[in-house]
Amino acid sequence: MGLRQLKPMTNGQRNMSVLDGVELTAKKPSVKSLLQPGRKVTGRNNGTISIRHRGGGTRSKYRPVDFKRTDKLGIPATVAAIEYDPNRNVYVALINYVDGEKRYVLMWKGCSVGDEIVCDLKSKIKDGNRIQLQNVPVGFQIYNLEVQENGGGKFVRSAGQSAKLISLEGDMAQIELPSGEVRLVRKTCFATIGVLGNEERSLMKIGKAGRVRHSGRRPQVRGKVMNPCDHPHGGGEAASPIGMAYPKTPWGAHALGVKTRTNKDTEKYILKSRHRAKKK
Repeated sequence: MGLRQLKPMTNGQRNMSVLDGVELTAKKPSVKSLLQPGRKVTGRNNGTISIRHRGGGTRSKYRPVDFKRTDKLGIPATVAAIEYDPNRNVYVALINYVDGEKRYVLMWKGCSVGDEIVCDLKSKIKDGNRIQLQNVPVGFQIYNLEVQENGGGKFVRSAGQSAKLISLEGDMAQIELPSGEVRLVRKTCFATIGVLGNEERSLMKIGKAGRVRHSGRRPQVRGKVMNPCDHPHGGGEAASPIGMAYPKTPWGAHALGVKTRTNKDTEKYILKSRHRAKKK
């Protein structure tokens, strides 16, 4: 896994880098029956813009990734191919179960064709294997973490990320997330051993605006260059400041430094906030 710096043959290629894709074993999807029609996000509801700066882009097929794997307990599988997924920043691995079924899973660091993995309550501690937290040794790195029993992996699914199991005392397991937050999760929840691949994805330089447009993102305009009727920051003479106590959204709400978490039912599971962790 690495980045390839393009030569500036055109102005758009100057300072542009792309993933070299050395891990990929298939240029096109190996099993077309697994593909689903891609849903295009335009940010509109009955013609009215509900999400700004969305639209356009390349319509791509959706690869359904199995984040659970619990319906295949004890059934081993073999990695058949590693493919590119346009819907996420990490590659996906096509696995073949011994019963003949094929599925997609997230690619972990060090994954290669021919690797054998399994999902079970208790199994060998090996990258790619999915087991219950109570059977994972303390200190190991995990990803695709399940926070509700039989709910499938919800946390730690981005490229190069991993969480760390730091304690198994009591009825709950303590997990240190990539943000620094320490969270309580039931021991009967599942997680996958290892670290996700594409760890250098965050270092890739887009290089030109066209690559952003292809992903379905439209241009953004600063509020301070608008008119007063269009944005609270608008108006003034030349490059003037926003002229108010705090930044605002186009609708007058606080724009920066506002907590958006509203689920108070799960606050009891957070032992250490990610905000306090960053301050340290």
